[in-house]
Amino acid sequence: MPRRKPFSNKQKKKQLQVKRERKRGETGSGHSSRNASVERGPGRDRQSDTSDSETTDIRRINHQPGTRDGRYDPNRFRLHFEKESKEDVEKRKKTAREKILKPVVEKELEMDINQIYPEDKGLNFPRRPSWNYSMQREELLRKEEKSFLEYLEALHSKNPPGTLSHFEHNLETWRQLWRVIEMSDVILLIVDIRHPVLQFPPALYHYITEELKKHIILVLNKADLCPAPLVLAWKDYLTKQFPHLHCVCFTSHPGQPYSTLLQKKRMRKKAGWNHAGGPIHIMRVCQEITAGRVDLSSWEKKIQRDAVAVGNEGDRADDGSESVLMEHHSDIAMEMNSPTQELYKDGVLTLGCIGFPNVGKSSVLNSLVGRKVVSVSRTPGHTKYFQTYYLTPTVKLCDCPGLVFPSRVDKQLQVLAGIYPVSQLQEPYSSVGHLCERTNYLSILKLTHPDHSPETPHDPSTQDWTAWDVCEAWAERRGYKTAKAARNDVYRAANSLLRLAIDGRLCLCLRPPGYSQSKDTWESHPDLAEIIALQGRKEDGDECGDREEEDGESSSELEEDNDRDADDDEDADGDDEDETVKADRKGLTLNMFSVLGENECE
Repeated sequence: MPRRKPFSNKQKKKQLQVKRERKRGETGSGHSSRNASVERGPGRDRQSDTSDSETTDIRRINHQPGTRDGRYDPNRFRLHFEKESKEDVEKRKKTAREKILKPVVEKELEMDINQIYPEDKGLNFPRRPSWNYSMQREELLRKEEKSFLEYLEALHSKNPPGTLSHFEHNLETWRQLWRVIEMSDVILLIVDIRHPVLQFPPALYHYITEELKKHIILVLNKADLCPAPLVLAWKDYLTKQFPHLHCVCFTSHPGQPYSTLLQKKRMRKKAGWNHAGGPIHIMRVCQEITAGRVDLSSWEKKIQRDAVAVGNEGDRADDGSESVLMEHHSDIAMEMNSPTQELYKDGVLTLGCIGFPNVGKSSVLNSLVGRKVVSVSRTPGHTKYFQTYYLTPTVKLCDCPGLVFPSRVDKQLQVLAGIYPVSQLQEPYSSVGHLCERTNYLSILKLTHPDHSPETPHDPSTQDWTAWDVCEAWAERRGYKTAKAARNDVYRAANSLLRLAIDGRLCLCLRPPGYSQSKDTWESHPDLAEIIALQGRKEDGDECGDREEEDGESSSELEEDNDRDADDDEDADGDDEDETVKADRKGLTLNMFSVLGENECE
């Protein structure tokens, strides 16, 4: 009788999982099938599920629960990114344990857009193939799928494996972009001012301005998270690189230091979304573009009412009488939009909000409306389908899901920019190391080295730190422990640090080329006062003193809610806050200017 082979509990668990998936009619097995499985249930398969490259292993993330009987598929627009090999993940883990962190020179923070999108690498985006109204729906979908596969094949032929960043492989989400661009008269391309070159694909700019002959407004969002001289430098750089671009600075939270930014109940009492800075600038650019072909007086009056509401602290400027929200769950409303649609049809200006995930598209839309009409989240891929909203009878807004375009940016920098979901990372430590080498993390986090002896004086600046040491020290400071062995939960600590960076509390700001040499010029620029007024900051020295005093407080007072994965899928309301959490949140102000190596108080 042959000897029986050992059969572990892990193998048994995998066997049962495969059996359950086979019973449900799913393909694949093991752990990856949870992320890469097709939609469940008979009759639910779509042609878009086969649109992924046949030679590429795809990781489908942000799975949403759904019912078998419902016709709407919540996972139709989930993020599809190329899966990383286990060898690459393990190699980065080893590097995070062994590589000593060394601060990079200031010039390395400068980033040219040609580094991210080199012209000779064919970093284009998939285009919608030609069609006509006589085509059947199935024929159109097959044609789009074939064109998308050809696009992926051409892209990978010019870029060896591992050189491209994470980018969207879900054809359904690209279809959303096509419809939004076609139905919009003016495109609002929204980027994060901390790293705008990562999220501004030149191919999209040339397609909109040259082929479609439409105007594009670049919205530099989250301007309050960046020093005013740097905002001016980025605006000047992008305007010179792209002459047909209209640049507008925007912030949904002017005048609010990040120590109070998460106190959303207090913020709603003041004016809610009416408190944003920048809607008037977008309106003026639209007036210049339309040149009187659309009556925008109702929009101007609405902005004036919103300003009055901010002054009265609580009056609602928009009662909803002029607004109608339209959510498009099916293909019927967006499938047959004419690419040759006349501009400003019926005297209505349609503004399409497009951009990468987590740049604040939904927040910009809510701020323009003056109240919350679209849910927002820091989780990439939260907006699943495009939505249209009538701001006034002559202005219509359209919110598109976030799309990641192909580029040559480091994947660690993609994580820090909020493009890739932190909760889906297999190895967050290399991204933490990338962050620490570019920020003044020791003075901000006030960490104690894991190898520090209580008998010796503590000077963290003289000790060698690795990314793993930083995560372990943060876990010790925050009290993150594993469930069974009660060791420091390093993985949870790494996720916590990355969320601090994405939220802007541990702020990493890239600079345009030549900023280090011309910093003095931008700090004395005549337009600096306008940017400071938009940000809602004070120009006197009192604010600097207050910030320094707040910076001395313990960073261990960070809110506990920030470290829970469940928080990622919630919107930004949070009215029911515990008083203890509110008190803790007051103790946090991380000086982004000290992170950038700038002493604003001099």
